[in-house]
Amino acid sequence: LPDLSLQIGQFTANAFWIGAFFTVIITGIYTVFGGMRAIMFTATPQAVIILFGSAVITTIGLAKLGGWGELVATCKANAAGFALWRPLSDPGFPWLGIIIASPIVGLWYWCTDQYIVQRALSARDLTTARRGALFGGLLKVWPVLIFLIPGMIGWALHQKGVIQLPPKIVAGQVVGPIDGDQVFPTLVKLLLPPGIRGLIVACLLAALMSSLASLFNSSASLFTVDVYSKLRPGQSEQHLLLVGRIATATVVGLGIVWIPVMAKISGGGLYQYLQSVQGYLAPPITAVFFLGLFWKRINATGATWGLGAGFVLGMTKLTIQAFFGKGKIENPAWLAAIGDFNFLYATGILFAAAAVIIVVASLLTAPPSEEKIKGLTYGSIHQEAAEEIRQSWDTANKVMVGVILAAVLTMYLYFSFWLS
Repeated sequence: LPDLSLQIGQFTANAFWIGAFFTVIITGIYTVFGGMRAIMFTATPQAVIILFGSAVITTIGLAKLGGWGELVATCKANAAGFALWRPLSDPGFPWLGIIIASPIVGLWYWCTDQYIVQRALSARDLTTARRGALFGGLLKVWPVLIFLIPGMIGWALHQKGVIQLPPKIVAGQVVGPIDGDQVFPTLVKLLLPPGIRGLIVACLLAALMSSLASLFNSSASLFTVDVYSKLRPGQSEQHLLLVGRIATATVVGLGIVWIPVMAKISGGGLYQYLQSVQGYLAPPITAVFFLGLFWKRINATGATWGLGAGFVLGMTKLTIQAFFGKGKIENPAWLAAIGDFNFLYATGILFAAAAVIIVVASLLTAPPSEEKIKGLTYGSIHQEAAEEIRQSWDTANKVMVGVILAAVLTMYLYFSFWLS
């Protein structure tokens, strides 16, 4: 993007945030009028484009650097920084924190989030839904090669003096030698010819708009079906469609309002900000669904208390993190300590707290009737549903599971020792 800036009160919007504003607006417009159909028809080609574009920049970056061997040799100079398993004292991603938080966030996003669930429910049958989910898991392996490796390539090119990466600046102060959020854009700007550069920018916008469109549509669907239709039953399809569009526009407006807030609290980098927000939102939802699947004693009261208390605790941690800690407000010391407490460990604590609240609240209130939970837990599943689940594991799906497990295991083994 060109070097733009816009002063809005005390907030200075640079090219990135101006682009974010207009992306939210444009995506909101086509989601309001296109709905799920627009999302499904745009998401598929966008995924192909983003994978192709990122593969191009990985290939060109390696060629500029001198090949994979040169990347490994250069990264060995900072082996601790590129280690897959980081020490327990690491402020960002300690290995124990990753082991604790990854299953919690993964179960929330891939198994319960409306963004994913809505796509699975659009499949014609369970076999197709499972195959789509597995194919998504197969594609999820690729970001290691086409998103993470370009970051290492950028660092290596910077170390060799081929390109110059900008420093990390927060509140006008240089806080780091390299701004991680600017590595990929800098590679696009400095390494690629204009035509391919435009393609890459289009790829990034396509992926962003696809995610935003799904978020807008899913949020509107949840409000319309789970809230509005319960408060005002018997409304026509046309009326509910109008309400859904109004809800979508409202979510778009909230997204615009959140942009300057995100700019303030993402000082540690956008990726880490997004991971921490997910880490604070996911635990109570994962706890409710996990206990709901495997424990027949959980009831609506326990689930409600767990969700509510977990959400309040998570948002409290996020708020304290935004304002208190090293380089922010450092007094009182106990608030600063909470603000600096690693988000991965906090995810585990929030999950445990939500689970305890759910269990206690459920045990203190009446259990649900057997008829009410029949078919909703593994212990009460219908015979027909069990048979459908068994049949959905056809040969193609089993092969895909094997390929995914082999690919993940291979990458873990390789990148655990690649700089040894």
